[in-house]
Amino acid sequence: MIRLDLSREPRWLDLGHGVRLHVGPLTTSLMAAARSDPTVTSLPEGASNETIAVAMAKALARLVVEDWEGVGDADGNPVPVTPEGIDALLDILPLFEAFQLRYVSKGLLLEAEKNGSAPLPNGISAGATSIADPVMSTQGASAASVQPS
Repeated sequence: MIRLDLSREPRWLDLGHGVRLHVGPLTTSLMAAARSDPTVTSLPEGASNETIAVAMAKALARLVVEDWEGVGDADGNPVPVTPEGIDALLDILPLFEAFQLRYVSKGLLLEAEKNGSAPLPNGISAGATSIADPVMSTQGASAASVQPS
């Protein structure tokens, strides 16, 4: 069952380490906008999943983070939310992982839920790997062994 959160109000997202982000709701249009972000679209062909995940998370955060608490400069003075600040914040691994888990994964979870069922472990749509050895072709072997006289 899909649980709909019909609230479109921004909320506080706790990332731990004293950092909270005030974020807008995650919507399909925001995910599409993040996918169209120049930092995502300019990734090289064959970029790793990790590289894509970081670029997507940063693009999405730049769209949804409205305010924050617990983020300061080198002297500990609070700093305003900026795109560069968001990127720097998500360069801190525990904060990136918390953002992924507590915000981004909510949208991806719905993506996974829409697939009604997993592949069957057997049958024609098998999700399991074959345990049988491949069959060797006898046609190639007999053609090579028969020589014209």
